[in-house]
Amino acid sequence: MASHRRPKQPGRARVTVLTATAAAAVALSSQAAHADEPAKADVKAKVDKLYEEAEQATEKYNGAKEKHDLLEKQVGELQDKVARGQEELNKLRVGLGAMATAQYRTGAMDPTLQLLLSSDADSYLEKASTLNQLSAKQADTLKQIATKQRTLRQERAEATGKLADLESTRKALGEKKTEIQGKLADAQEILNTLSAKERAEVTGQNDTAGKDAGRSSGDASRAGRSESRPKVPAGSGRAAAALAAADGKAGSPYVWGATGPNSFDCSGLTSWAYAQAGVNISRTSQEQANDGTRIYDQSQLKPGDLVLFYGDLHHVGLYAGNGMTLHAPKPGANVRYEAMSNMPFQFGVRVG
Repeated sequence: MASHRRPKQPGRARVTVLTATAAAAVALSSQAAHADEPAKADVKAKVDKLYEEAEQATEKYNGAKEKHDLLEKQVGELQDKVARGQEELNKLRVGLGAMATAQYRTGAMDPTLQLLLSSDADSYLEKASTLNQLSAKQADTLKQIATKQRTLRQERAEATGKLADLESTRKALGEKKTEIQGKLADAQEILNTLSAKERAEVTGQNDTAGKDAGRSSGDASRAGRSESRPKVPAGSGRAAAALAAADGKAGSPYVWGATGPNSFDCSGLTSWAYAQAGVNISRTSQEQANDGTRIYDQSQLKPGDLVLFYGDLHHVGLYAGNGMTLHAPKPGANVRYEAMSNMPFQFGVRVG
């Protein structure tokens, strides 16, 4: 007959060891989960800082680019003026030379003309006390030549100075471009260490739009970033027209230095939007801060007003009502609505 034995119960010591091991495993797992969150937060902070620094450099680049383009235009215009002036001077000299030739053939060439044709007209005018020996026509031509020579010297000096400024701005552009590209490359290098889902979380591409501008600051920090657009209060005038134009570009990518119509940086979006409303405003966020009346009370803002953020005013958007802004946020993100409480608001600007 087979014997029926009771299974041997584990000893108390063995149970204690197993329980302790399981508890340790749970604790380690929990610690790993908690450790992962700060690590991800640290990565996000680093990426956000690099993107912010890139945007600061972008606004400086935009300012240098605007100055560069203006100088390039001015230099071109001055060079054209100098060329035309030199052509006019040459014609005056040819005409005066023709008079001298005619006098020479008749044996009556005035010594003052001989002096003129062999020296600078300005020098001659300073010395020529015998100008009355010339005919009225010759004297008038001589004065025109001297005036034209002075003008040409001034224009050449101005062009030379602007060319030096142009070279300086070109150097500044190159330096800012290198700085921006370096910041973006560093940020991308960090992002490349994450999974696609983690990258989306860090860059904010999975965040939702500011449906809750009136919520607490904790809720607001998660607000404003969905493809669904909030209800924007009706407005009128150029500011509302600018906001409507920008609304049509929601979803367009942020690209540093871009002014539309398919991609934008922050001030590129606002300047483009106002241009669609028939208003030309400055190119950079810092300059746009002076393009109208400043409004420090958020409750007084109207849809379409410019809204400036950060102490150095390196970021700008359009007020969209209900505590929301429509803006081109940062590299790696698209034009979107976002709660203004997500950024340090400085003041608004009513253009006009």
